[in-house]
Amino acid sequence: MKVRAIQYVVLIGVAAVFLGPLYWLLSTAFKQPTQIYQWPPAWWPDLTWENFGLAWKAAPFDRFFLNSTVITVAGTLLKVANAVLTAYAFAYLRFPFKKVLFFLVLGAMMVPGHVTLLPNYLTVATLGWINTYAGLIIPGIGSAFATFLMRQHFLTLPSEVTDAAAVDGAGHLRTLWRVVLPMSRPMLITVVVITAVEEWNNFVWPLIVTNTASMRTLPVGLLILKDEEGLANWGTIMAGALLVLAPMLLIFLIAQRYIVGGITQGALKG
Repeated sequence: MKVRAIQYVVLIGVAAVFLGPLYWLLSTAFKQPTQIYQWPPAWWPDLTWENFGLAWKAAPFDRFFLNSTVITVAGTLLKVANAVLTAYAFAYLRFPFKKVLFFLVLGAMMVPGHVTLLPNYLTVATLGWINTYAGLIIPGIGSAFATFLMRQHFLTLPSEVTDAAAVDGAGHLRTLWRVVLPMSRPMLITVVVITAVEEWNNFVWPLIVTNTASMRTLPVGLLILKDEEGLANWGTIMAGALLVLAPMLLIFLIAQRYIVGGITQGALKG
């Protein structure tokens, strides 16, 4: 019983470390300005929606939401489609230098994203895509991590099923759509959620490839909001941060039962 009690105490402590900042953000977003700076802190604030109205007026959050939604939806669809097709090729097709190319994909996972910022920016500028949706979306549609996850999962699927589809005359695209993807739903949902969160939270690339407020995304909008409000009105800033956080948090909570099982599928097969 003592060991069990210690385990519970440790788990509660770890949960407090992770959930404490989230609760502080949530409570501050609903606090009156006088409650934010009082000591001792007000753990149960008098709820007010004023901070959200001020945040919405201080920066064009309606446009930020539209841009982030377009970029997240389009970027996620293109990135996941690219990853699925590439992973299927690595898992089921035979072609020269297959292993070498896959090792190059693995190597791309080890390259920091900031290394490619300058080449991507120069390419986008040459194509005339600065401050456009194409410039925001196209350079990021390749994902080595998503390709790796999908390929590892495809290798765990029973080969008898795909062989039977080939015997029935199904081509590769039909086999992928009718056989492989239905058996890969948990992994596919996992990759979609991870990719969507990555697209939604992307900050550096939208910051450097856009130059007008009408093309900014929500993470960049938070920077604009901070510049507008300064470091005094934390209630408004936290309300804006909650507006950015809420959609992805909701999606994660809905899909969380697929994520753990999806990530671990295929982890031991190479």
